[in-house]
Amino acid sequence: QVQLVESGGGSVQAGGSLRLSCAYSRYTTNNYCLAWFRRAPGKEREGVASIDLFGTTDYVDSVKGRFTISKDHSKNTLFLQMNSLKPEDTAMYYCAAVGLHRCPGFSADEYRDWGQGTQVTVSS
Repeated sequence: QVQLVESGGGSVQAGGSLRLSCAYSRYTTNNYCLAWFRRAPGKEREGVASIDLFGTTDYVDSVKGRFTISKDHSKNTLFLQMNSLKPEDTAMYYCAAVGLHRCPGFSADEYRDWGQGTQVTVSS
């Protein structure tokens, strides 16, 4: 099982930036798909971005051009750089992992391991 711990959330005004981090357990091999999801109040959990073994990334349309997912395996850390934030980005953000070389899209049921989440609040 992969241990995942998010950090970096906070409150920011619209147009601002935040960088989320997700520390994963050192026993995690590089053969994992890693992803960020979010859940806004009253809404379903939504996949935001993913990165696979090969470094291939994928994004939900609403964040393309604004968010960047990356990982530093030497530091066992996944990142989500969020720029040009909008009030509709307000949500609890979670990192997730599954032991697959390629990411299985943004179906939350496909991901086995989850962090506790970090809150992002964007004010207008």
